[in-house]
This record gives sequence, C-alpha cells and structure tokens, in this order.
Amino acid sequence: MLSPETLFSLASTAVLPGWLLLLLAPRWRPTARLVCAALIPGLLAVLYVALIAARWGGAEGGFSSLADVRKLFADPWLLLAGWVHYLAFDLFVGAWEVRDAGRFGIPHLLVAPCLVLTFLFGPVGLLLYGVIRAVRTRGVVIDERAS
Repeated sequence: MLSPETLFSLASTAVLPGWLLLLLAPRWRPTARLVCAALIPGLLAVLYVALIAARWGGAEGGFSSLADVRKLFADPWLLLAGWVHYLAFDLFVGAWEVRDAGRFGIPHLLVAPCLVLTFLFGPVGLLLYGVIRAVRTRGVVIDERAS
C-alpha cells in the first residue's frame, strides 16, 4: 500500500500537466478532454472518495469548530484527502475560467495570471478572474442562461 506521503506526491504531480495545458494550450482539443471535461479532476475525486471511505468512520474531529478540524486533519490520510480536495477543485475552477473566458472572448493573456493564482491560492485567482470578467463584459453575470 502507498503511504500518504507518496500519494501526496503523486496527486500533486498529476495535476501539473492539466495546469500546463490550461496555461499553454487552452483551446487544444486534448486540453478539453483531459482537464475541461473533468477527467483529471474526476480521477482526483475518485481518490478523494476512496480516502474518505477508508478513514472517515474512525476519525476524530469534524467541522463544527477549528479545533475539531485540527483533530480531523491530524490523521495523515484525511489530511491527504483535504489536499486532494483542493487539487481537484482548484483545477476544476481553472478549467472553468478557461472555458468561460472563451465564451466571453476574454484574451488568454488576461486569464493566464488568474490560472497561476488559482493554482497557488485558489480563491485569489477566482476573484481576479471575476474582476477581469466583470470589467471585460461590463457587468457581473449571475445567471449564465441570461448571457
């Protein structure tokens, strides 16, 4: 069986091709298949489910307080699950940014810094993309069907 540390390294490395494709080849068909169609985030989600299913029942802690979250993440397997959660969601958000920018005609040069920030700091990149999108589209689109 692989250790949490080994799985951490594998999962962290597995997202890099997806991020590179989003940055360097956002409109290339394989990018859409591997990243935008949620293949890489989907595989990470499968790993996440496996980690949660294996460890959640006997876990101490929970989500009702910061102290409980600390207890929960004291288990290295559940800490790994939390990391995989971040990897999957951040990559999914980055793929959405690329698709959304394409739909609104936002130049990729403006999206690239958002992707880097989404990779490194999640919500910071999403926030920057939201600001760029609002400026470029002259408004905030809440209902996608209305756009």
